[in-house]
Amino acid sequence: MLLPFGFEPLPALSPSLPPRPQFSTHRPLTPFSSTKTSLRWVLPFLHLRTPTLLSHVASSATVEPLQHPEKLQNVEIDMGLEEGDDEETEMDHFKAESLLDIYADKDARHLPSPEVEVMQLEDLPDQWKRSRIAWLCKELPAHKQGTLVRILNAQRKWIRQGDATYVTVHCMRIRENEAAYRVYSWMSQQHWFHFDFALATKLADYLGRDRKFTKCREIFDAMIKQGRVPAESTFHILTLAYLSSPIEGCIEEACFIYNKMIQLGGYRPRLSLHNSLFRALLGQPRRVSKHQLKQAEFIYHNLITCDLDVQKDIYAGLIWLHSYQESIDRERIDALRGEMKSAGIEEGKDLLISILRACSKLGDVEEAEKIWLKLLASEYALPSQAFVYRMELYSKADDPMKSLEIFEDMKKGAMHVTVSAYHKIIQVMTKANELDIAETLVDELAECGLKPLNPAFHDLMSLYLKRGMHNKLELSFSKCLTRCHPNRSIYGIYLESLVMVNDLEKAEQIFNEMQTNGTIGASARSCNVILRGYLAADDYEKGVKVYNIMRLKKYDVEPDSIEKMERFLDHNKKIVRKSISLKLDEEQREILIGLLLGGAEIVLDENKKKHSILFKFNARSDIHSALRMHIHERFYEWLTPSRSTDGDHDIPYQFSTIAHPYFSFFANQFWSKDRPMIPKLIHRWLSVRVLAYWYMYGGFKTSSEDILLKLRGAKREDIDKILKKLQGKDIATKVKKKGRFFWIGFQGTDAVRFWNLMEPFLLQNVKDLLMPNNDAIGSDDGDVLNKRSDSDAHKSGEDLT
Repeated sequence: MLLPFGFEPLPALSPSLPPRPQFSTHRPLTPFSSTKTSLRWVLPFLHLRTPTLLSHVASSATVEPLQHPEKLQNVEIDMGLEEGDDEETEMDHFKAESLLDIYADKDARHLPSPEVEVMQLEDLPDQWKRSRIAWLCKELPAHKQGTLVRILNAQRKWIRQGDATYVTVHCMRIRENEAAYRVYSWMSQQHWFHFDFALATKLADYLGRDRKFTKCREIFDAMIKQGRVPAESTFHILTLAYLSSPIEGCIEEACFIYNKMIQLGGYRPRLSLHNSLFRALLGQPRRVSKHQLKQAEFIYHNLITCDLDVQKDIYAGLIWLHSYQESIDRERIDALRGEMKSAGIEEGKDLLISILRACSKLGDVEEAEKIWLKLLASEYALPSQAFVYRMELYSKADDPMKSLEIFEDMKKGAMHVTVSAYHKIIQVMTKANELDIAETLVDELAECGLKPLNPAFHDLMSLYLKRGMHNKLELSFSKCLTRCHPNRSIYGIYLESLVMVNDLEKAEQIFNEMQTNGTIGASARSCNVILRGYLAADDYEKGVKVYNIMRLKKYDVEPDSIEKMERFLDHNKKIVRKSISLKLDEEQREILIGLLLGGAEIVLDENKKKHSILFKFNARSDIHSALRMHIHERFYEWLTPSRSTDGDHDIPYQFSTIAHPYFSFFANQFWSKDRPMIPKLIHRWLSVRVLAYWYMYGGFKTSSEDILLKLRGAKREDIDKILKKLQGKDIATKVKKKGRFFWIGFQGTDAVRFWNLMEPFLLQNVKDLLMPNNDAIGSDDGDVLNKRSDSDAHKSGEDLT
């Protein structure tokens, strides 16, 4: 008798020893010895949960989306900030993600899904088989992956798909979804397995509700591979599972599943799912991309075509995204405003500020002033960014003095003057060639203690360079060194100034410092500048060295410099042209080992002859933001042709090396049988530089001033080798396993010793973020891994469950 899953509870399970199959004359294959068997039988009964009846919702021809317009009126959205903004978010709506996700989860429960037909034990004719299956239902949920597979392997002689399906369904009924997934995975590898769409759907939905998006996606892809379109519930739940994860790249995967739900499945998603995905897009960190806008427009299009209620926050979010684009689509913004007006929706403060931002980029003074008057007439408190946008507006209208007047009004009023306001007015004044005013503003900014100062010094030094005021430029560079950490652009301006005044000796010192300082790094522009200086001074010997560096790094060389260098090399036959071949130097190898320990990925090709390294950086981490620029410059010659040039802001947070046989060594050491592993000789490779880059990429400092290092794919013997190496440096550690990762902890004085060991190899501009407090010396030596807070786990960007 076959019954739909969810209607009938399981029969009582007998605690007796399952008898040996009657058809076999061999001893039953069990993974337990006789001395341990009785205890293992009793334990599952102590933890056995009462089977829970699952409500079944019959599918209907048409399912109307659940709408909650009255609930969403006061929901807030976190619109995020552009890099450099220091205001609270300009859009304060859609921030309460819990409310939207609650509605999305409730909607998922009402989505139709296929029924799972499962046999009943009472219908089996053989008593031994009924007892055996009942025993598996008790035993398997209590074991981990390895033991569970061994138990199932021991049943291969008699178990078939119906039996394994019953065990899988039972595990889902008692909410042991992880065990259900393991049984299903084992079953799918057997020769008698036939794909069961209903079972796969039910299991994927349960895993998705538990936010196990990796396992849910695996079953989802298997459905696609079988030529089946997943159920609407699977699309819905998998999208929510991705949205619930803080891991980088999950929002992009959620967008992919959402798009497939409409394009492949032809489904009409519920309103709650549209809203949840839209909110997640607006909460993306750093700069707004064209991809975010395109996806948001697609969600809006689906809301319109499905006749769903488009809330005010959707309109405001779309206009906000448009206002942050480099090229403003004025017609689209006007169309959205027109739709809001026809729907009777008033334009709030956040929306007006977004329109003001767009007008400032377009230079539309007339419309911007209308918006400004509306803001003044409203009861809302004006944010400082509104003043910044007006400064930019009048700068584009060739009225810089009006921008200065706005800034002075901001200072005279009760408004707190932010660092972004200083940056904007200094930029406006330097662009207008108002040197005296710009100098006064930079000094004022430095004295008031606001940071960062680099943008202000960059604009002022650029004006000095433009006007040929090299003495003042050098003085400004010296002030920058004492008050902040100059970046690559500021060093590049100073280097160009030294070359222009023919001070090649000092220029060479600055160029060498840029090369050796990991925080700064040389670039194609700086190499071209110093090469141009050497060639102008006829110092071809040094010019050849720089030229070879540029060829090795695959930098673009200026045409005039190429012509001069080739002419010189042709006339000097004694100089041997070195063939340029890709090869990792010692520093690059150590950096790569540290990053691989911290979680960098190795991408294997199909033939496993050429491999590449994938670097992923967390956009929410200031440490990763600085590290990504350094790694991009340090491995520039190894990157794919789509790599960016000198612009730091254009460097992506995920980039890959080219596929090359040179990475085969690292693939063999850090990857085995499609799984990450730790090299057997790792204790010999743990140099101080390796530890430093491991810490920067895969570690973090806790709120209790302790240090944690993340390690994936390790075995206990690998951990012991690493600990022994650290103990040789008089550093004690604590180890704890959380999910797939080991965490190596350094507490109190050991954290300080570990810091002192790595400090010379850490990037200068992230040391303050990674340095443990000296007060940690002599602190209580409690278990930091057990006291690790949820906020620390969020900072690490990993799901440890």
